[in-house]
Amino acid sequence: MGIIVWLIVGAIAGWLAGLIVKGAGFGLLGNIIVGIIGAVVAGWLLPRLGIYLGGGIVAEIINAAIGGIIVLVILSFIRRA
Repeated sequence: MGIIVWLIVGAIAGWLAGLIVKGAGFGLLGNIIVGIIGAVVAGWLLPRLGIYLGGGIVAEIINAAIGGIIVLVILSFIRRA
């Protein structure tokens, strides 16, 4: 059951990140990957910055979306270079 939750959270977070970062939509599979990578990035970065959003599925989606935004911004900088 846990992997299904990861996929759903990743898809939603990747979709949200793609909406916020214009021109960065990757389709369903790409959104899932961006969301999961974003969750890893946010899980590492946000506690080091002293940011804790709480527990629960909504907080996990927000964390993953923040991380996804960071990943997409970095990817857009790499594409421009």
